[in-house]
Amino acid sequence: MGMDAAPISASATPAAGPGALRRVLAHPLSLWIGFLLVHLVIGALALHEGKGLGDVYFVYKPWAQMAAQGTEIVGVNADWVYPFGALVPVMLPLLFGVDNYVGGWLTLVLLLDAAAFATLVVGRDPRRLTAAWWWLGFLLLLGPIAVGRLDSVAAALAIVGLLWLAVHERAAVVVLTVATWIKVWPAAILVAAVVALRSRRHVVVVAAVTTAVIVAVPLIFGAGMHLLSFITMQTGRGVQIEAPVSTFWMWQAAFHVPGAAVYYDSQLITFQVSGAGTELAGSLMNPLLAITCLIVALLGIRALHRGTPYTRILPELSLAIVTALIAFNKVGSPQYVTWLAAPVVIGLVYQGRGFRTPAILVLVTAGLTQVFYPFLYDYLLVPDPGMVAVLTVRNLMYFVILGWAIGALWRHRHADDAVFDTVPSRVWPFRAPVAAPAAAPNGFATREETP
Repeated sequence: MGMDAAPISASATPAAGPGALRRVLAHPLSLWIGFLLVHLVIGALALHEGKGLGDVYFVYKPWAQMAAQGTEIVGVNADWVYPFGALVPVMLPLLFGVDNYVGGWLTLVLLLDAAAFATLVVGRDPRRLTAAWWWLGFLLLLGPIAVGRLDSVAAALAIVGLLWLAVHERAAVVVLTVATWIKVWPAAILVAAVVALRSRRHVVVVAAVTTAVIVAVPLIFGAGMHLLSFITMQTGRGVQIEAPVSTFWMWQAAFHVPGAAVYYDSQLITFQVSGAGTELAGSLMNPLLAITCLIVALLGIRALHRGTPYTRILPELSLAIVTALIAFNKVGSPQYVTWLAAPVVIGLVYQGRGFRTPAILVLVTAGLTQVFYPFLYDYLLVPDPGMVAVLTVRNLMYFVILGWAIGALWRHRHADDAVFDTVPSRVWPFRAPVAAPAAAPNGFATREETP
């Protein structure tokens, strides 16, 4: 008996370890300590030499001050590179005082991320907890840029909007539309929702009404065509050094090929690359983007007609369109990586292990981005061949992610394949209707699976 007892005890010990760790990671205290630690780390990195907050201090703050003084209100009496709604998060840090604008900005991002995090973890569903820890890892790997741009605001709102879609569609569409009027890219998620949801007409109507309310404000104050200047201001710019399309000329500049060089555009406040063919390549990006998004949307419609459930179409279609917006963009700023977080979060919530591959790919993409931005960015400006190599791999990752998402949409999957998909029955502060607690919005049964 004594000899038999030892092996049982030894085999039980390893099983207890993972279970205990899982319980610790699922505890609300652990989650929020992790949240605060991650934001303290990336906030401190952003404040180090100010490299992660250059736009906040040198661009957002002057815009906010001029608007507060009434001398120039961007998007109203002057052209602006962002949609009008971005003026709200730009102005809010002034509540902390002009001298504390940067601290006010970091506080604003912290509060928005906390709201998104609470929306994700309340209810302690295993998949949502996995998605929460994934998001924290993503922010840590991406680094200071994750809190240093307007994209941070839009990303938090996009996560909330996607999580709310299953339980309170109207509120979700309002949030996603507001996010779109801060940075344009959340429109990709709205397009995905229109394709994937049966209530697409309702989504379009709510988005249109919300847009009308938003644009009415600047129009009342005489914005005129300044309201749409964020579209026209992008057309004449060159190719930014971080964009995938610029990779060929970055290698030329690295090896000092005549005509290829990195230069600074003082009007747009970006580093761009010159060389034979860059103008043509830049002009081709918008058509390529439009064609790719159309193909991806058609694949989403095809999947819908073949019986692929909502929980498969929405995350994959969102990820495909958002990634296409980056891969075929002649701007390609480092903060664009933040756009990928929301589709991956909802994919992990709905599909669990089924979304593990893109989750890992996006983490790698975030880590590669922090390698060259912000602390080693000067090496990219030289440009150093080693750093251009890192940039090249990072840019290739966009196409790998896009390829995975397109492949997932192409594969024929019926509702029976989604029996392990999980649609939240409660997402803070909403609770799904009691009448159909076990049914997803498209009417197929779901059951939970521990990640």
